[in-house]
Amino acid sequence: MEPVRVGVIGIGNMGWHHARVLSLLRDAELVAVADTDPQRLAMATDQFGCRAFLNYQEWLHQVEAVCIAVPTLLHHQVGMDCFRAKLHVLMEKPIAATQEEAQDLNAAAEEHQRLLHVGHIERFNPAFRELVKVVSHEEVVVLEGRRHSPHGDRANDVSVVLDLMIHDIDLVLELAGAKVVRLAAAGGRSGATGPIDYVNATLGFGNGVVASLTASKMAHHKIRSLSAHCRDALVETDFLNHTLCIHRRAHQWYSADHGELIYRNDGFVEEVSTTSIEPLYAELENFLRCVRGLEASAVDGQQASRALQLAHWIERSVDNPALHLDTPI
Repeated sequence: MEPVRVGVIGIGNMGWHHARVLSLLRDAELVAVADTDPQRLAMATDQFGCRAFLNYQEWLHQVEAVCIAVPTLLHHQVGMDCFRAKLHVLMEKPIAATQEEAQDLNAAAEEHQRLLHVGHIERFNPAFRELVKVVSHEEVVVLEGRRHSPHGDRANDVSVVLDLMIHDIDLVLELAGAKVVRLAAAGGRSGATGPIDYVNATLGFGNGVVASLTASKMAHHKIRSLSAHCRDALVETDFLNHTLCIHRRAHQWYSADHGELIYRNDGFVEEVSTTSIEPLYAELENFLRCVRGLEASAVDGQQASRALQLAHWIERSVDNPALHLDTPI
């Protein structure tokens, strides 16, 4: 089959990696990139051998699909332009800045019969993929996510909920398999104004599962972890190192010589093997296969809209702790 002709709009941090991986995939032809920074455009042309434009509208007719990695506040405008051009879209998370914009994008994708895939990249992390397999045989009681980062120069137009926590919101929605019926959140801002940059949220699901999520831009190093406390085991994942460990209890037993204790076994740890594939590589492969109709999207627009709705409730709860969910999400 011929490679899928793809373009990338926005080649900041994440968009640059989209262009890098697409230039390596045999199932993709990176046709063009667009950005408002002429210097980055020149670097992209040199490194990836593609055409570069300040205005993405100039090349939409030349591609079948597009990866959109512009600031969140521009997701709706750029996404709608791409659907009007009848393109398949991979939109970086979150899907949009508001629920109304997300609904518009979903409606446009349906109207033009095009794919809307949203870049919740941790779905493709090898550790999460193994976690899904493990907990399918366990009774999950509590999910605990931690996502910390230093305060940087990227994604400062949105709160830490939409920048970082939204990943774990998507993951726990997938793992819990039920609607959220209770929510409490606390957090704040490191300065007098600006977006929320640290928050803890507790989610109660209709099936009894509880999730505790923490996200912060106050840390000095990155943490990306998700643990599943199950009835008979503790499963810990590290998304940065793609590792997964299962802690299990063992039947305690003793060996004795003349009444003297010489051995005791309280439990054991299983280290689960994972692949070394780069999550973005796996995500873009899935996207290309979806464009060809060979697979279903791992995170479609409706799933991403649900995560966004919950993220907005968490933001509102930080500023109004007395707020209660009016309907399950």
